[in-house]
Amino acid sequence: MTDPVALFRAMADETRWRIIRLVMERALCVCELADILEMPQSSVSSHVQIIRKAELLESETCGKWTYFRICGSRLVLLKALLKSFPGNETHAQDTDRAAARLARRESSCCPGPVKLASSHTTQQK
Repeated sequence: MTDPVALFRAMADETRWRIIRLVMERALCVCELADILEMPQSSVSSHVQIIRKAELLESETCGKWTYFRICGSRLVLLKALLKSFPGNETHAQDTDRAAARLARRESSCCPGPVKLASSHTTQQK
């Protein structure tokens, strides 16, 4: 189990909280997250590493891309937290941008994950 301080530190930043929400059900790479968040890849990568060190993410490497998604073991905890903190306008905008970005995945530089392609709900059935 992760250190609770590292866990809450990972969630205590607005950008990291946005990333956590985005990778809750789907795997995204850093370049996709950067597009969605409208931030430089280097900044997004730094935030992802903090979330990763808190043991909240699972990953899959496909070629030169690494895809990240919330670990199944952390999903119940994070979904419970999300119920207490409903989305806001920023979350709605992130969700819209994520849908648009994923619609372009096949024609973009990112091939998409294989192992993490299915949602957590599909894996739990």
